[in-house]
Amino acid sequence: MLPDLAELLADAHVVALPMRVRFRGITTREALVLRGPAGWTEFSPFVEYDDAESAAWLRAAIDFGWTSHEPAADSVPVNATVPAVAPNAVAALLARYPGCTTAKVKVAEPGTTIDDDVARVAEVRRVMGDDAAVRIDANGLWTVDQATEALRRLAPFGLQYAEQPCRTVPELAALRERIAGLGVPIAADESVRKASDPLAVARAGAADVLVVKAQPLGGITAARAIVAGTGLPCVVSSALDTSVGLGMGAFLAAAAMSPGYAAGLGTAAMFTSDVSADPLLPVDGRVPVRRASVSRELLEQNAAAPERTAWWRARLERVHALLAAG
Repeated sequence: MLPDLAELLADAHVVALPMRVRFRGITTREALVLRGPAGWTEFSPFVEYDDAESAAWLRAAIDFGWTSHEPAADSVPVNATVPAVAPNAVAALLARYPGCTTAKVKVAEPGTTIDDDVARVAEVRRVMGDDAAVRIDANGLWTVDQATEALRRLAPFGLQYAEQPCRTVPELAALRERIAGLGVPIAADESVRKASDPLAVARAGAADVLVVKAQPLGGITAARAIVAGTGLPCVVSSALDTSVGLGMGAFLAAAAMSPGYAAGLGTAAMFTSDVSADPLLPVDGRVPVRRASVSRELLEQNAAAPERTAWWRARLERVHALLAAG
């Protein structure tokens, strides 16, 4: 059931969390956290997303805040996240993820080159050693030709998979055929969470692994159904959530993620502050499966500017109206 707007806004707070390094082109992550009968939940579609795309994020917030979910495990393994930084910054970044034996490395960042990507991945492999799992994420920014060249150069570093190297499902399918001999699996992220038909990537044979995020797919319940429908291995990742949203992802990962993979849920380490005094930070390479406690003091300390708070509340009202209209 859809709660009334007044119920959603009764204990809702907009925060602006400062980040340690630029990621997805931003240095501050805005989010709206709100309290439901089951606990704190989060509504934080990226600011460039329109209301229609944001509707799934509100369904996810309602699913987590108004439904009791039982944890399927005490904790889940997580990966370190390496933004598009220079090689000399890699070791310090990885040190924020104690115990992690998997790293996700951002590549194809606008303004950088494939040479930059190779140097960054090489440094991650050097710092983490031969036994670590290293995966890359291009966010769909390569053409098929660019991805082919890049993966031929990156394959010697022993990639666990390449996440969303190209934008469309046909491009992923073409790339997968072209690099069949390289031994680099293809993972789909945006082709699942931003698609009107999230199962299309599996039917097209365009991916070996699914990367799923709880908020963009409409919440834990909806995401589990999508994963079950594809029959592909699944990795649960963060949408750069606060610790509240990371808790949602941890519940999903414990219930749906394939063994042998680390979840992309260690991203609280990318913030200098959070909404919880006990954030879901990696410890011994894992994060707990629990709802984050929320600090009223931190909500106030990290409160967004009044005009941004008004923007988010108006956005919530519009998206709620979309859901109410069916």
